Amino acid sequence: MNSVNINGIGMTSLRTRERLVGRLVEQGITDSRVLEVMRTTPRHLFLDEAMAHRAYEDTSLPIGFQQTLSRPYIVARMTELLLAAGPLSRVLEVGSGSGYQTAILAQLVDQVWSVERIRPLLTKARQRLRQLRLRNVDLRHADGTMGWEGAGPFDGIISTAAPEHIPEELLQQLAPGGRLVIPVGGDSQQLQVVIRGDEGFDVQVIEAVHFVPLRPGTVK
Repeated sequence: MNSVNINGIGMTSLRTRERLVGRLVEQGITDSRVLEVMRTTPRHLFLDEAMAHRAYEDTSLPIGFQQTLSRPYIVARMTELLLAAGPLSRVLEVGSGSGYQTAILAQLVDQVWSVERIRPLLTKARQRLRQLRLRNVDLRHADGTMGWEGAGPFDGIISTAAPEHIPEELLQQLAPGGRLVIPVGGDSQQLQVVIRGDEGFDVQVIEAVHFVPLRPGTVK
C-alpha cells in the first residue's frame, strides 16, 4: 500500500479529478461539499494497480469477488441524497467494498459504521482508510442485510448493493427523521430514498440503477 501515490500522476492526477468533477456538475450534482470531497479523494487508491489509470472515468470498475466500485456519478448522487436534509452524525454503510464510498462519507459525516460480507475486501478497505488517516470509521465483517445492531439508530443509512426488498432490520435501525438511500430490485432496479416519519416511512424513487445484489446470510 505504501508504494501507491496518493496524490496521483498522469491519468490519476488532480487535474484529471477536476475534469471528473466537471462532468459530475454537468450531470446535475450540485452539493459543493460532495463535489470537493470527490475532487480531493484519490479514487485510484481503491483499485488494483492494473485498473488505477481508469479511476477517474465515470464508470463502474471491478474490484474482485464479482464486486464493483460504483461509478463516480452514483457515489456522488447517493451521497448528495443522503445529506440533502442537512449534516449527519451517525451513518451506516451496507457494503464497504473497496472502501471508496466509505472514505467519501467519512469526510462528510461525524461517524461511519460500515459492514462488508467479503473479508478480503474489508481487509483492503481498512488498509486504505488507514492510509488516508480516516479514523472516524468502524468496520465489521458481517451480513449487511442485518445492519449493525447495537450501533444504531442511525440518522443516515446507505447501501451499495441492491436487495429485492428493503430489509426490515435496516428500516428499524433508522432514527426518526433519518434517511435510507438504497437501490432496490432484481433485474430491474431503482434508487430509492426512504425517510422515517412519525407515522411510517416515506419512499421516493429517484432513478434507474444497476448494482450487485445484496444477498442475506452469505458472509465470506
